[in-house]
Amino acid sequence: MAELDSPSAALAEPEYTMSAADFERVRQLIYQRAGISLHAGKQAMVYSRLARRLRETGRRSFAEYLQALERGGSAAEWQEFVNCLTTNLTSFFREEHHFHALVDDLRTRAARLQGRPLRIWCSAASTGEEPYTLAMTVVEALGASAAARIVASDIDTKVLASAQRGVYAADARGLSAERLKRHFLRGTGANAGAIRVRPELARLVEFRTFNLMNTDWSALGEPFDIVFCRNVMIYFDNATQRRVLARIHGTLRAGGLLYVGHSENFTDARELFRLRGKTTYERL
Repeated sequence: MAELDSPSAALAEPEYTMSAADFERVRQLIYQRAGISLHAGKQAMVYSRLARRLRETGRRSFAEYLQALERGGSAAEWQEFVNCLTTNLTSFFREEHHFHALVDDLRTRAARLQGRPLRIWCSAASTGEEPYTLAMTVVEALGASAAARIVASDIDTKVLASAQRGVYAADARGLSAERLKRHFLRGTGANAGAIRVRPELARLVEFRTFNLMNTDWSALGEPFDIVFCRNVMIYFDNATQRRVLARIHGTLRAGGLLYVGHSENFTDARELFRLRGKTTYERL
């Protein structure tokens, strides 16, 4: 710790130099690829995340890395670029009021399904806490034999791989002792301190990579009854939000529900959705 606090460490030169032009190129590229709108105050964050990629690829500067990316970067490297710049903040039962409301909605909808499975889309699965929370809520509301399918997607392939493993710390935030016992297996030996989602819960969830900027959403399959798109739109500008909302509208059944984050408000899209509850919208 003394070394880190020394004057020489404090005055150390940064490993790379990020010019204003470099940052602007990053902003343009991530907007084109993922719809993410980075404001000027994000330069330090961009530096720290992309500097790792420069080290791993052996590039000597941001300009060199970005030039290589634009002039023939592989699909894998473009994906690494996107992975570096996406933000993943999640937990089990985050914004818990949504799941209390969801229980009532699931029970109402189950009576109208006429034999078809309930379809839910979690459009920003991150490391899996949200889709598994949805699965727990389905089981608790409708029973273990519920006919339901949860499509869990994300643009970031690394967090999606973690989600598919379904392994978490035993003290993961948001899980009660009862839910830990009912829905998870506890690790032993070398895996002590870890938990894994039970197979019977995991079977409800299908993970896939999906970019909300795609123009063709047909790969998502049949219409959904419910879409969770929470704390995603805050990273988009107004025009991008509008396009994504229109496409979500097209994936929902009539009367389907869209759950959004606590800081997101789409009352100006009144021809698409009406506010149904606290940060919950119904498809018109």
